[in-house]
Amino acid sequence: MIDLDLQVEAGAWTRELSELTPICERALIAGAAQKQVSGEVSLLLTDDAQIQILNRDWRKKDKPTDVLSFPASEMDRPFLGDIAVSFGITQTDAETRNIGLDQHLSHLLIHGLLHLLGHDHKDDTEAAEMERLEIAALASLGWPDPYV
Repeated sequence: MIDLDLQVEAGAWTRELSELTPICERALIAGAAQKQVSGEVSLLLTDDAQIQILNRDWRKKDKPTDVLSFPASEMDRPFLGDIAVSFGITQTDAETRNIGLDQHLSHLLIHGLLHLLGHDHKDDTEAAEMERLEIAALASLGWPDPYV
């Protein structure tokens, strides 16, 4: 089970997705089920300007991005960490891929959660494992493989 602390900083999220909280909860629960973990996640749904500041300050990359994950230390358990998702890039990417915003947000949340759980995609083996878990979690929600 995942306990979600949701903060919506960019109003566009609630204007575009009326069922925002359940979408986020379902995605995080689906991701957690792949690793059979439970815990607490803090989620910030923000805009491109704010995520650029976070990306600059924490990753030294002065540009907006779609999702950022900040894992908690083991000592902070059951808190798993923080995830931030930007509306503008997420919406643009969803439109480019011709998928719904809810589907793409679900994918990004699963991706972000896997980062909180220690997964990464720095090499091909790690990337393949992370993609396999994402595909399985998305399939459990009825969403297709995003990598085909």
